[in-house]
Amino acid sequence: MTQPISAEEFVAALDAYGVRRVAGVPCGHLAGPWSLYERTGRLTPAASEGSALAIAAGWELAGQRAAVLVQNSGFGNLVNPLTSLLLPYDIPLLVVMTLRGWPDPAEDEPQHAAMGTGTVPMLEGLGVRHTVLRPGGLADALDLAAKARAENQPFFLLVPRGAIARAAEPAPEPRPAGPDELTRPRVVSAVLDQLADEDLLVTTTGYLSRQAHHEKDRPGTFYMQGSMGHAGAIGLGLATADPTRRVVVLDGDGAFLMHLGTGSTIGAAGTARLVHLVVDNGCYESTGCQATTSGDVDWAALGAGLGYRATVVADSVASLAGELRRMLTAKGPVLGVFRVVPTPGEVHPRATASTGPLDIAARFRGAAAGPVQARAESS
Repeated sequence: MTQPISAEEFVAALDAYGVRRVAGVPCGHLAGPWSLYERTGRLTPAASEGSALAIAAGWELAGQRAAVLVQNSGFGNLVNPLTSLLLPYDIPLLVVMTLRGWPDPAEDEPQHAAMGTGTVPMLEGLGVRHTVLRPGGLADALDLAAKARAENQPFFLLVPRGAIARAAEPAPEPRPAGPDELTRPRVVSAVLDQLADEDLLVTTTGYLSRQAHHEKDRPGTFYMQGSMGHAGAIGLGLATADPTRRVVVLDGDGAFLMHLGTGSTIGAAGTARLVHLVVDNGCYESTGCQATTSGDVDWAALGAGLGYRATVVADSVASLAGELRRMLTAKGPVLGVFRVVPTPGEVHPRATASTGPLDIAARFRGAAAGPVQARAESS
């Protein structure tokens, strides 16, 4: 088996190339370089891949050479600033993007299949220069990037799984949760206990979907894998399709912040039975617990500003049951936030490991249509 490039070697090579600042959205396959840049204060975590690209474009316009660290599952978020900012303005940015679902989609999670096979053809179709990082080929890849830069063109360095090792100095382990501190398992279990059978639940990508499936698999839960940041929008669609039915969205802080504008759309829609729950652990737990910016967010003020009719924040086991009841019974749209301690040691299989995406969608459609169909038949 080919030895991966060490994180330290990779960062040193980018330093020699001239990179001084880095923006991005975490990927577990870039956890090593990410942690090294974070330790030296040269990393700006962005809410989305498109934002990362624009931040780095600003550095380039100011004369500071930059790079972006992302994974191809978020390539769709990059397309607009790539095609309407970097290309027409000749901004020669280096994008380091991992290849999920490549070369064999069957070896990765199903939500990565389309992007795994489509990343290279899309870059080719857009006329964007790129190369796949091969063993021993980092210097050659950066030579190609330098040639693109000389012509004021962006360049994508595509990184296969396992090509870059983690940093030699591991990240510190999260501290154990205290008896009165909230955790993902405690919150998800409490939410599922209080849901009625007819309630619809949308769970965001990552460990929250896995936890919900582990705690209680139900046809009325849509386990969203991939499409990060869009759980709230799915919930809004469901809630406006049938305003008499309670719809609960179980979201993460990183996912909520990625497409924060959806919160404004939810607030403006005024859906009375939509409950948007955010489990705020302060990090992207499934990629290595890299920090989000939620620690600086005033959730109560944010919820009011976005137009949610009620915002409830819970931060202890003692307050969990009462605050959760308030979230589920207040007139919506409701924003409920749980401040939790990360628990990366508790990880369960993804829902699609036992039930495929098509089956999840089919049974959820049946659950979502049930009450509407019953009312129509009784009228």
